[in-house]
Amino acid sequence: MSRRRRGRPINGILLLDKPIGISSNQALQRARRLFDARKAGHTGNLDVLASGLLPVCFGEATKVCQFLLDADKTYLSEFTFGRRTSTGDSEGETIASASVDDLTEARLRRAMGGFNGWIEQVPPMHSALKRNGQPLYKLAHQGIEVERKTRRVRIDRFDLLGFDGVRADVVVGCSKGTYIRTLAEDLGTALGCGAYVSRLRRTAAGPFHLDAAVDFDRLEDLASGDLGALDALLREEDEALGHMPLAELDTDAARHLRQGRPVRVPRSPGSGMLRLYDVTKRFIGVGEVLPDGRIAPRRLFASAPAAEP
Repeated sequence: MSRRRRGRPINGILLLDKPIGISSNQALQRARRLFDARKAGHTGNLDVLASGLLPVCFGEATKVCQFLLDADKTYLSEFTFGRRTSTGDSEGETIASASVDDLTEARLRRAMGGFNGWIEQVPPMHSALKRNGQPLYKLAHQGIEVERKTRRVRIDRFDLLGFDGVRADVVVGCSKGTYIRTLAEDLGTALGCGAYVSRLRRTAAGPFHLDAAVDFDRLEDLASGDLGALDALLREEDEALGHMPLAELDTDAARHLRQGRPVRVPRSPGSGMLRLYDVTKRFIGVGEVLPDGRIAPRRLFASAPAAEP
């Protein structure tokens, strides 16, 4: 006899405002319990000391997690100058300090200008990247430092919002894989005084924005009543894919695609990944245009099953 899976088979994306003080996985598990969800996944780590937008995917929506992981992000951050720390943030021990008496807003703006566009970063030891299956931050806690390969990341926006001579409020729009702590440290190195991240808040991930997110106080208030009020907060899976062009399939093409077969769709885009819908406007999944012009299925989505009692 098969064991019944626990939780409700709900589908959708929750825009969560993660608080400071818990990990992304802890936030995921807490949200999952509140929704009594059978399956859940998040879309990219936020440090314990960071807050802000963390899209949480339930059920079928976990299939878009990778697309949100790959999406551009935006952050509000505070950089503090004159000190380097072992972690690149305010939790670390001071490993170097320098005067900031000659640090002016004009110098800071000029230095920030050197970090626009494609840049090279060395991932920090205090990160979730793994070496031989072991997260780097666990090695760092053991006093072990290993060589890390540089990675190419893109800074689309790096604006100064305010500066008091020691602390700078900045907004950063960037590609996936960008470490804001490393950006602060590299900026501090360029200025010759060192720097670390003293505050970090994610404000956007792909098409989603923090102003549409809800915090745990709101979720717990709704969970004390009808779970339907919680479910009403969930976004549809295809909202995460708005950057992709769409193609509409007729009944036969949709059937063949669901069976795993590439199909031809008149007037479809000539290349790339596509959002796919049937003639009833129901979202089918994600496809990719092959060299011969046919569309092959890449991620298919099932219709949401009825909730179990």
